[in-house]
Amino acid sequence: MIVLLPAGLAGLRGGARESRMPRGRGREIMAVRIVRLGTPRAAREGLRIGTVRRPPRGVRKADYGARDYYDAWLPELAPSAPLVSYALSKPWTDARWARYARRYRGEMRQPATRRLIGLLAALSRATDFSVGCYCEDERRCHRSLLRALLGEHGAQVL
Repeated sequence: MIVLLPAGLAGLRGGARESRMPRGRGREIMAVRIVRLGTPRAAREGLRIGTVRRPPRGVRKADYGARDYYDAWLPELAPSAPLVSYALSKPWTDARWARYARRYRGEMRQPATRRLIGLLAALSRATDFSVGCYCEDERRCHRSLLRALLGEHGAQVL
């Protein structure tokens, strides 16, 4: 597993302590947000995890967090290189998207990725954080599928 943490988590805004939302009777809601990397962070977003195959081009590692890309890198939850090639080879149709979704879900059924999704789901009940990728349209992006997978594993997803 590769996790990249810039020195001092440069650019990290929010955090578990200040990101808790009231839930009633002294309990708090924690959640995972699904985001587009490189966009401004939401209030109380917490740690931002990049589920992408490649780091952003032309950006120094020390600036990933400060430029709102990610604070930690988790490429294991990104689609495989062949699946990314498939996604980029032709425009999306409903049939191509359905095939992509089946293949991505198949990749996420591997033991290591299942454990990571379970871990993130469990963490969403204890602290706020976000996961994302670069795609402009979430409807045709693995992060929409990751949103569903996290929910299926019991995550509180915003």
